[in-house]
Amino acid sequence: MLKLESIQLRQGDFTLSADLQVEPGQIVAVMGPSGGGKSTLINAIAGFLRPKVGRILWNGADLTALPPGKRPIAVLFQDNNLFPHLTVMQNLALAIRPSGRLSLAEVEQVDTVLIRVGLQGLGPRKPGALSGGQQSRAALARVLLSGQPLILLDEPFAALGPGLKDEMLDLTLSVMGTQGQTVLMVTHDPDDAQRIATAVVAVEAGIASSPIPTAGFLAAPPPGMQTYLGQKNKVRFKPPY
Repeated sequence: MLKLESIQLRQGDFTLSADLQVEPGQIVAVMGPSGGGKSTLINAIAGFLRPKVGRILWNGADLTALPPGKRPIAVLFQDNNLFPHLTVMQNLALAIRPSGRLSLAEVEQVDTVLIRVGLQGLGPRKPGALSGGQQSRAALARVLLSGQPLILLDEPFAALGPGLKDEMLDLTLSVMGTQGQTVLMVTHDPDDAQRIATAVVAVEAGIASSPIPTAGFLAAPPPGMQTYLGQKNKVRFKPPY
């Protein structure tokens, strides 16, 4: 379980408060207006920003003072986190060992994950030789190989077209959902939340709310989120029954 206890985050004049918990195995969308603090929240959980007040806990262990590399967390940003001078195989190897030197069994592990994300045979290529969708798949494969139980996605598929983005969301759900990982996904699109998220954390007016079931959130948004989501979202949303 991820728990944020009375967190206060400050960046310049901006302050974000959070007092919430996310149950294990959930995929949670983090939504709110631009500049509202979504990435600030993700950066704090990842360890890139330390709270002024409060604690960040994972399964009861206090992560607040730990550096990013010591946390049981993998982060995927919009730029895909891939090194352009390395091959796909070399990029993925870094998720297992910082040296990138893998045993035969670990090479087979990478090959298995490449097959799982639809990149069989593309390990020798460099990221620049891949399409945008293939780069996203490679970045997702690297997150999977990290073996971390808590995954943070900061709009990694936002630059993809609608069809490719839906593909990546479905892949995220099929892979991470079956492995029991806890996922927080920043998105501006309510369709993304409806597609894969079990709950939504609203970040608005300097406050990150407790998770609300996705269907209820989209059918009847909190007052502060109604303008952000827009009236058209109420028309577009179809309850899953």
